[in-house]
Amino acid sequence: MAGAAFFDLDRTLLSGASAQVVSRVLRETGVVNRDIPGEGILYKVFEVFGENLPSMVLGRQAVAAMRGHSRDEVRAAATSAVDDLVALLQPYARSVMQKNRDEGRKVVLATTTPRDLIEPFARAVGFDDVIATTYAVDADGRYDGELDGPYVWSRGKRDAVRAWAGANDVELSESWAYSDSVFDEPLLSSVGHPVCVNPDFRLRLLAAARRWPVTNFDVPDGVLKVPVVGLEAQQLLMKFARPETFPYAKWHISGTENIPADGAAIIVGNHRSYFDVAAVSMAVARTGRAVRFLGKKEVFDAPVVGQIAAALGGIRVERGTGSDEPLRAAHEALAAGDMVAMMPQGTIPRGRAFFDPVLKGRWGAAKLARDTRATVVPVGIWGTENVWPRNAKLPNIANLTSPPLVTVTVGAPVELRFDDLDADTRRIMDAISALLPPEAREHREPTEDELRRTFPSNYTGDPDAEDERRPGFDT
Repeated sequence: MAGAAFFDLDRTLLSGASAQVVSRVLRETGVVNRDIPGEGILYKVFEVFGENLPSMVLGRQAVAAMRGHSRDEVRAAATSAVDDLVALLQPYARSVMQKNRDEGRKVVLATTTPRDLIEPFARAVGFDDVIATTYAVDADGRYDGELDGPYVWSRGKRDAVRAWAGANDVELSESWAYSDSVFDEPLLSSVGHPVCVNPDFRLRLLAAARRWPVTNFDVPDGVLKVPVVGLEAQQLLMKFARPETFPYAKWHISGTENIPADGAAIIVGNHRSYFDVAAVSMAVARTGRAVRFLGKKEVFDAPVVGQIAAALGGIRVERGTGSDEPLRAAHEALAAGDMVAMMPQGTIPRGRAFFDPVLKGRWGAAKLARDTRATVVPVGIWGTENVWPRNAKLPNIANLTSPPLVTVTVGAPVELRFDDLDADTRRIMDAISALLPPEAREHREPTEDELRRTFPSNYTGDPDAEDERRPGFDT
């Protein structure tokens, strides 16, 4: 038998409480005409600390409070709440749902929220089915103050999922369940693949004890968030992306106002050093946003550094494989409203190609922009090679008395036409080049020492072949 994927609603799929939205809409549409005392406080407590007994008691009493109300009127009000509920959907929730569909599992919403209030939302988002608390109706189509079936919470939710699985030929040992609440422990324990999403404090402890995976649907899979403060590890580290953190470099950063305050954006920069990531981070840190770096597989394969890169939301690129997987991951991040940073050159140029005044890029950035219409923001980077040359395994952190100058210049968004990847790539590279100092656009013959610094210390290739660079499909 096949498995299914069961998703909790509040603080799992949604960033907050669906009941707050639905309650407001019920009042605005005249279905109900009074507030519940203390309702607002309970919602605030729920959003900060997660599910609690007082909120469940309130929810359980709602069935009696709805006695006499028309089911059709309630469903009509719930339909008008769909857009507001979709706005609360976590950025990466849809991609997790789609991944389960791609792997052959039905996607089912399992929630305590009454069916008539949440079913329109579930249909809009694309769930295959809904398991929810159901209010009984009388012959006139009005709620009679009783439940039709179990109260779908805690063990009641587990039992309702078991009943659904039996009726739909689904094997729970092959199924996945996603929830934020310790009260969903019975359900999580009943499936073969429990996942704790944005877990409350008690569920986080339980997850650690049982070695259940922990994730968040507001960041890509594998990206860490710091408990309590609720920040990504990257956002926390970005607090330290300040000039004094890198005393072995002098910094001149300008144009950061060109980085969008929100929404999808592609940061594109020229590539001169392993230190370029630090340079881009310094600029982005001033905006308070997180950014997903596309990096070569060697970075992710490295001990410790690789795990850190993945935890910070890095996107692994295996050059030369022709795989579109990195672009799909970047596309997913952009669809969620994130920023992606990439170096269209693909790698640090070597030999005389490093000194070529004409920057040559691959098509990845142009292709992403064409497919997503995300804003493309150019960044000109200069001087990073003097901090960390290609032939050094580490930056020169001992140079504190006369640190080299690193300039990072963020330009206005690039205007692309989306009709020719090669032409748009040239537009991107020209925009980056325009942000570099004048000497970057002048041809000169490098010295032997300068050439040597552009090659890895263990380089064994043909230096004369390094000039043969071409745009390509892989990033």
